[in-house]
Amino acid sequence: MDDTIPPSAPRPGKIRAALERAERALFTRPAPKSARAQMKFLHTRAKGSTKVLAERLGVSRSTVHRYLTGASTKPHKRLQEALTQETEELWQPQVRAQARQRAATSGGLVITCRATFGFTANGTSDDGRVRDIITAVSPSHAARILEAKERGATDDELQPLLAEAITESYFREGGTVRAGLRADFRDVEHLQIDF
Repeated sequence: MDDTIPPSAPRPGKIRAALERAERALFTRPAPKSARAQMKFLHTRAKGSTKVLAERLGVSRSTVHRYLTGASTKPHKRLQEALTQETEELWQPQVRAQARQRAATSGGLVITCRATFGFTANGTSDDGRVRDIITAVSPSHAARILEAKERGATDDELQPLLAEAITESYFREGGTVRAGLRADFRDVEHLQIDF
């Protein structure tokens, strides 16, 4: 009875994790919590295929069957993490899609962060310093950030998009002031993103 899964994929970085937390906050109903309820939900999403579900979770088909029947109830840590992650990724897709659409067309995102910001403007530079920033990001920037996340972009790929969005909305005040300014966004201590 193999109840283990191979080492999990690297945890999402701070940016992807913040975007995922923002999406989870939108849920109108709580996602299933018990291993059996999560397995049943995922089994339904896999169109009743224990083979597909077992491959997705990295376990054997018999492990999936044991949780579906209630013979097993306490998964190992890695399986529990996989169940939780897969369930949250598939939970309430229409609610998520509507929120992403709203953010990309009219609402934008609100970014709250504590990070190091360094500046470059017209050939000069300023040493970076830690700043606490709360700013509303335009729908066009939100659309680019959310589209990149949906494509599976890494934090390294998302970081320049967030830096550009924060520079535009906070430091350039919508493009009206300091037109040549570029802010480098690094060493993120805290990041919260809200729809």
